[in-house]
Amino acid sequence: MEVNIIGAGLAGSEAAIYLANRGYTVNLIEMRPKYQTGAHKTGLPAEFVCSNSLGSSDTLSASGLLKEEGSRLGSTLFKIAKEFSVPSGSSLSIDRFGFCEKIKEIIDSNKNINYKIEKYDKIDTSKPTIIATGPLTEKELSEDIKRVFGEEHFHFYDAIAPIVEKDTIDFNKAFYASRWDKGEADYINCPMTKDEYERFYDFLINAKKAPLKEFEANYFEGCMPIEVMASRGIDTLRFGPMKPVGLFDRRIETEFKKNQFYAVVQLRQDDKQANLYNLVGFQTNLVWGEQKKLLELIPGLENAKIVRYGVMHANTFINSPKILNPYLQTKKYENLFFAGQITGVEGYSESIITGLYSAINMERYLSNRPKIKLSQDTMLGSLIAYITYDNHKKFQPINSNWGIVNGIDGDKKKLKDKKYKNSLLSKRALDEIDKVKLLLEEETK
Repeated sequence: MEVNIIGAGLAGSEAAIYLANRGYTVNLIEMRPKYQTGAHKTGLPAEFVCSNSLGSSDTLSASGLLKEEGSRLGSTLFKIAKEFSVPSGSSLSIDRFGFCEKIKEIIDSNKNINYKIEKYDKIDTSKPTIIATGPLTEKELSEDIKRVFGEEHFHFYDAIAPIVEKDTIDFNKAFYASRWDKGEADYINCPMTKDEYERFYDFLINAKKAPLKEFEANYFEGCMPIEVMASRGIDTLRFGPMKPVGLFDRRIETEFKKNQFYAVVQLRQDDKQANLYNLVGFQTNLVWGEQKKLLELIPGLENAKIVRYGVMHANTFINSPKILNPYLQTKKYENLFFAGQITGVEGYSESIITGLYSAINMERYLSNRPKIKLSQDTMLGSLIAYITYDNHKKFQPINSNWGIVNGIDGDKKKLKDKKYKNSLLSKRALDEIDKVKLLLEEETK
């Protein structure tokens, strides 16, 4: 039986590999590199666009739990991500190009996947299909989705942070450390005094921005341009991506836990060879010349070579609460599913796991077996419940977070300890996931 999967990003690639490994013929249709998006740099599948980090690996964090749930449910992409990880403390960050080249190799070597480079402009509702075209869905398909479902798209702007060459960073000023010295010292830190920060801030809020096109800017809080954050007040950045708390230059003697700096810019490794580093939280829409001047005001980056400037692009997502049921299946057509950021989930891990979840339920739909619905005791179940909840006053994209997960009963005093509480929530979630994992494994025997 054939399944069409539209879009070979993280969600589409995950879904294609899952279904192909279970004997289905998959037509994986991707428009790149013939038609590029403006944000992608390659024509490879599963390309990481905004940063190279999938967030924390600790299952006591929402992001870490989500990845563990996906891994236990059989995710190929999470497995490969671990193989191509680069040092970044407790986070899972990857060599992004090595990763997507490996995914391309897996797709090309699978006899059940037909990888097609072409545009998909019109939905064929007669064929089993997963649409995973992401937040940069091209105009013709966006218009056809509106036509098919009678629901308007929403939109928001997303931004990408600059990347610099490590060899051009001045380590007389910059230093390696992780916050509170946890794990390895994987981040490069550029500290600022009060005067240096105020000069930086003054330039940032007055810097020239690139013009926005077609849409009114409607920023997503989870990927906010640094200049927009700065416009909210002079100390906003110092309590956000430039917070100095827990960062210490061990070359300088000071009392532990006493802040040494007024603000700190962090950089995270972006490639396997550790030649490239991206500026954490520095997504931006400044024109390129202004970006260069801004980085020159950061101690240690005065002569940094920028290998990729920050850019901004419009992201699109569907009105999932009206269109989708809790299986990521459309309410209107049983054989049509959506997955990835186009559904209103935000983040790489979220995209991967919704690709997996849609594929699991597509396979069950095609084989006439009951579809899988996870409870809000799990992170994935909570994420799906949120994006398909029909009573949102204003539906907006969302990352995995503890706020959407069911609470837990127990000793109220003990539950005030966040680590203790999250350990219980995580165990409860993984117990449920393991039951689903066992069911899926038994059915494939």
